[in-house]
Amino acid sequence: MFARWSLYLLFSVLGAGLICAGLVAFAAVMTYPSLPSLEVLKDYRPKIPLRVYSEEGVLIGEFGEERRAVVAINQVPKLMKEAILAAEDERFYEHGGIDYQGVMRAAWVNFIHGGSRQGASTITMQVARNFFLTKEKTLSRKFNEALLSFKIEQNLTKDEILQLYINQIYLGQKAYGFAAASQAYFGKPMDKLSVAEMAVLAGLPKAPSSYNPVINPTRSKSRQLYVLHRMRVLGYITEAQFDAAVKEPIRVKHERHDYPVKAEYLAEMVRRDMYDKYKEEAYTKGYKVYTTLRWSDQVAAYQAVRKGVTDYDERHGYKGPEKYVDLPEESQDGKLDEILDDYDASDNMLPAVVLHASPVGVKAYAKGAGRISIGPEGLRFAKRMLDEKPSRIKRGAVIRVIKDEKGKWAITEMPAVEAALISVSPQTGAIRALVGGFDFNQNQFNHVTQAWRQPGSSFKPFIYSAALEKGFTPASIVDDAPLVFTAEQTGSVPWEPKNYEGTYSGPMRIRVALAESKNLVAIRILQAIGANYAQDYIARFGFDPKMHPPYLTMALGAGLVTPWQMAGAYSVFANGGYSVSPYYIDRIEDQEGHVLAKASPVAAGAPATSPVIDPRNAFIMTSMMQDVIKYGTGAKAMKLGRTDLAGKTGTTNDQVDAWFAGFQPTLTTIAWIGYDQPKTLGHGETGAQAALPIWMDYMGHALSGVPMATFTLPNGVVEAKIDPLTGKIMTGDGGMDEYFYQELLPKAQVAGKTGDPLF
Repeated sequence: MFARWSLYLLFSVLGAGLICAGLVAFAAVMTYPSLPSLEVLKDYRPKIPLRVYSEEGVLIGEFGEERRAVVAINQVPKLMKEAILAAEDERFYEHGGIDYQGVMRAAWVNFIHGGSRQGASTITMQVARNFFLTKEKTLSRKFNEALLSFKIEQNLTKDEILQLYINQIYLGQKAYGFAAASQAYFGKPMDKLSVAEMAVLAGLPKAPSSYNPVINPTRSKSRQLYVLHRMRVLGYITEAQFDAAVKEPIRVKHERHDYPVKAEYLAEMVRRDMYDKYKEEAYTKGYKVYTTLRWSDQVAAYQAVRKGVTDYDERHGYKGPEKYVDLPEESQDGKLDEILDDYDASDNMLPAVVLHASPVGVKAYAKGAGRISIGPEGLRFAKRMLDEKPSRIKRGAVIRVIKDEKGKWAITEMPAVEAALISVSPQTGAIRALVGGFDFNQNQFNHVTQAWRQPGSSFKPFIYSAALEKGFTPASIVDDAPLVFTAEQTGSVPWEPKNYEGTYSGPMRIRVALAESKNLVAIRILQAIGANYAQDYIARFGFDPKMHPPYLTMALGAGLVTPWQMAGAYSVFANGGYSVSPYYIDRIEDQEGHVLAKASPVAAGAPATSPVIDPRNAFIMTSMMQDVIKYGTGAKAMKLGRTDLAGKTGTTNDQVDAWFAGFQPTLTTIAWIGYDQPKTLGHGETGAQAALPIWMDYMGHALSGVPMATFTLPNGVVEAKIDPLTGKIMTGDGGMDEYFYQELLPKAQVAGKTGDPLF
């Protein structure tokens, strides 16, 4: 009787199993035709971000919701593939989409331990889920996932499936695919990764947030060890490789955007242009924009601006901690990390919270660097505050720290002052370097294109240029003497302009007056030629006349300009009189490398061009600005050891803005420094003191290895000997060389008679 019931039960179970199998088979037959088409897999077109490159192809910016870098399977290192298989699907090349052994193993582990501790999702199933299905945990979704896996396996090769997975899977940090994640986490391509780093990435698909090495380094390490263990067990790595990988410290990128060269301001300019042209497709179609930026020039420009600003800041003393926070007696590193989450690093200037402070040493916890000690040398900048009673640098103070070349830490601070630099080719207008501010992440305002500031004396060359067209010569004598204008004359309040140094030199040649930046001479020249004429004339250089009202203050640069405008304007002198428009996009390519748009700049002096000012004017003005550097207000630049530099300092009233605008035949560069909310930079902070060092640091690097150039003497310019005191032609021996328009050569000097000032 028992045997009969046992047999009956067995047949019942088998019958039920057959019925279930039949129902599953029927459901599969009915569902299979309605499964999604696999065309999206065969013609894989992911959302590829907009990428911006330097002239040499160095990545300087990336824009899009998703970081992606599509790679072919043969471009993926063998060990990277093996790390992925070890972590996700070791039998990938053996199963047909569903790993039945894996299912049984996972079911047994989950039964033994209780709950869902292990899954059996294959790489093929993950591809099906990522491309076609939601992440809801329902029976119908699992069923469709299994059917889709079979369909994918029937239509694609194993390598094609793995390639899709490697490019599509989300791995945190906005990175989709292992190539993008390699750059996002480690700042290098996959073929440069170590075994330890590969294991970190391979462990991410299971839970990108939980195992993110930036956010959760401890859990990431645990997952990495599991992957390394599986790689060793499967024979992908040796025991020695395993031991080395376990011991290797993992160094991940903490910067939000970490590119080989800092060019965020120009990259953002490109992004806006691309959005205007392509709208939302700009961020998804994989457009590549190659700019005119030169990698080495941009590096030099960025470093020059950072150094110029920090040097200025150090001259004016430490201003104190950024904030104070309450710290419990025993502060764990995790808690300290949370406190510093609200503070971004600025390049190598890291935010830190003080743990202990005394006049001889400070202990702190720095973002991304952990616990650090700062010795007496590193305290010099903030020494005054450490000696105060009570000290403002105390436990809980949020400060900035920096590590020097010897690995020693020092206290620094985020400067409040801003600066900008733009450098262009005067022959074509191609921008070679552009730095719009001290730190793009702290302040996105682009001071090169958006900051309308008074140019001060750096505007004088355009007034002098206008004067040459009105009959003045470099040898013309103008009186450097006081002037007083009544309220009736100015239309507002009395005005008594002064030279910067407060002294006057009497009658002098205007060449010397420009070199020494004599304000009273510039005003008298503008009086002579007429402010309305000068206002019209400066439009030839690309200035907006409306921004320069026709008053005598225009001679001192009281109008408004941007560094961008100044770069184009000074290029007119540098290239012999031709107008060029600064530009920064060389070409736009699609994802396949087809050129969609290409810049066609017209070079200065090309057959189809005509000068906007007399080439003779450009040459003579250049020679006068060379004297600014030889013996005038820009004489510091002689340290560069070049004879082909020309330029002009600029300082506005109360030292609110400081400029240096200068050039060499192959490069025009403008440097500016000032506060966003205009206020004095401080006594002595002139263009020569605050801006010229930035210009020099940049030009010293940018012109390294560039042969010395000469400015070609144009037709119609004659060279003659003059008396330096009178500006008259010398008929005998002696005198100094001067340049003149051929038709404006002065008369010979009458023996014994001194030169009288024209004005």
